[in-house]
Parts: sequence; structure tokens; C-alpha cells
Amino acid sequence: MTTIESIETLLVDLPTIRPHRLSVATMHGQTLMLVRVRCSDGIVGLGEGTTIAGTAYGAESPEGMKLVVDRYIAPALTGADPRRVRAAMAHVGKLVKGNHFAKCAVETALLDAQGKRAGLPLSELLGGRVRDALPVAWTLASGDTGRDIEEAERMLDVRRHKVFKLKIGRRAPAEDVAHVAAIKRALGDRAAVRVDVNMAWSESQALRALPALADAGCELAEQPVASLLAMQRLARRFPIALMADESLTGPESAFEAARRGAADVFAVKIEQSGGLFAAREVAAIADAAGIELYGGTMLEGAVGSIASAHVFATFPNLQWGTELFGPLLLTEEILAEPLRYADFQLAVPAAPGLGIVLDEDRVQAFRRDRDRIAVPAGTAQKED
Repeated sequence: MTTIESIETLLVDLPTIRPHRLSVATMHGQTLMLVRVRCSDGIVGLGEGTTIAGTAYGAESPEGMKLVVDRYIAPALTGADPRRVRAAMAHVGKLVKGNHFAKCAVETALLDAQGKRAGLPLSELLGGRVRDALPVAWTLASGDTGRDIEEAERMLDVRRHKVFKLKIGRRAPAEDVAHVAAIKRALGDRAAVRVDVNMAWSESQALRALPALADAGCELAEQPVASLLAMQRLARRFPIALMADESLTGPESAFEAARRGAADVFAVKIEQSGGLFAAREVAAIADAAGIELYGGTMLEGAVGSIASAHVFATFPNLQWGTELFGPLLLTEEILAEPLRYADFQLAVPAAPGLGIVLDEDRVQAFRRDRDRIAVPAGTAQKED
């Protein structure tokens, strides 16, 4: 019988190409919690847990994920059959409540191992892909209008991105609207512009800002307010699509958002959903309710991003594309062969499992316990 021999974790700190400014914090780097599941048949599966700005975005952190996997999940799964992924994760669910990100990392590693074992890409284990490449948006989050325009122009020139999401919510809504309008004017019909407010607005602020954003040419606003009830009241009132993100924490929350008609679009995230299977359930709920889909990101590195890509490649509908740009935000490559971004899309690997191989020397160079980075790169600095 094939068994799980060990589950290992490590933290990898990687700097970013520029500060990444959100309404909740500014990121100067990203920390990846990598998971390796070693099986008795010699197969090793990879997974990743990542958050946005440490704990500024949500309750979990890479350090907390590592603790949960090491202390609770690994002992529970050691000796179990790695081929029975759903059974293994159901067992974990009985012993570990919440901790969606940590569970997702382990589930990813188990599925990667199973794909390698079966000789199939991970997407084929999830029902089969319907596309081999995914459109990828780029987030403009420097906070400077001129710099963001220059960045967008570079992306268009190299044919890497033609959809741009602007992080707003730190400034007064009128200032943010002016920022968005200036960027859209500069890009014109060559690119689509969207915004992510990360719940920073009150409902009254959203009531004033959303029509102004629509007038500026913005096509979508992501989670402008925190309350699901407020999202429900705002939905379909303006000629701009409203997308739920932070409101979606798994199938149950997706069902409630759909029941209330609180969004036109769901941003599906594998970590926030609680795993790859759960993300597919969120998408199925959206499809049944006539809600459109977008492949979201927690700014994962290469492992988490390509796991998401395998999931999103199986969605029959993916009307708003994806934003799997996380690896491109990092200055350091940790794969032996980088992910392939070209012609505004990310290619989904066809090799077994996740279809990627770590560059072990690079991983070792940036692991937290090697003290290679004086200040953890994933540290988020709160704005004054």
C-alpha cells in the first residue's frame, strides 16, 4: 500500500519588483509557505500557501499556515493513502476547523503527487481542461498615476497584459476616480480597466463613486464594500459590473451571495475557497445562478498560481479571465523553467501533476531559516 511518509514545510521570502499598494497595506515582498508531501512510492507532491500582506488581508499568515500543517495536518495524514485525496482532506476537515489556506496547500500537494502518479496534468484530475491558456490581467498598484500609465504601456508593448486592475481605496473616492479616469484616457480602447477597492468604501461612498467610475470607462469594480447586504443593495444599479471577492470564503458563502444577487461576477480563489475542489464548487454555484466568473489570486508564487491555473482551465465559463500574475510581481524565479506568459495569456502546463519543477538551489537561497534576507520580504507595512 502506498502511504504518506512525511509532510514538510518551509517559508520562502521573495522581494517584489516594486511596492504593491493596497487599501489595507503596502507590500514590499511576498512570503511563500511551500509544502512537500513525500510518498512511499517515491513521488513528491508540491503545494503552496500564500497571503496578501501578511495578516493585513485576512486571518491566516504564512507562519500560521506552517504551524498548522506541521503541528496538526502532517501528523493526521502521515501513514494515510495519498491516492485518496478527498478522503484525506475530509479527515483533515474533522480535525482542523477553518485554516482554508493551509488546507489548500496540502490538498494541492496531494493532487500534484496523484497527477504525477497517474501521468496526468492536475487539470485532468479535476474533470478535464477546456482551455490550454488563460487571459491574465495585471494589477497597477504603485499609487502614482504617471508611473502606472508607463507600466501599462510597457505591458501592452510586450503583449503580456491588456487588462489592468487598479488598486484603489487608500485615498478619497474622488481622487481615486480621477486616477482611474486618467489611466483609462491614456490607454483608450487598447486596454480594459477595472478597479479593486478591497472593501475600503462605505456604501454611501460607493453610491457616489461607482457611477463616476462607469463614466470614466471602468468596466468592473471588485468588492467596493465589506458587507454582503451592501453589495446586494449596490448590485445592478450602475452600468458597471460588481464583483465579489472577500465575501467569498467557500461554497456556503458563494451560495448566500448568489441567493441574494449580491454580485454580477465571482472572483474564485483556490485558497480563499478552501481548496481546489471547493473552488470548483464555488464556480458551479455561480454558473447555476447565472453569475459570471473571474480567476482570482492571493498573489501566489509559481506553485499556487499554476495550481489555480489548472483549476480555472476546467471552468466551462471564465467570462472575465484571470489575474494570475503573482510570479511576475517577484524579482526572483524559483522554478527550473519559468511559467510561460505570452500574447496576454498564461500557458497551462501539460506535464503530469502541476507540471512544474522547483529550482532547489534558488529555494534554499531564499528560505526563511537560512537568514538570507535580513527582514522578511513578506512583511507588510501599514500606511500612516
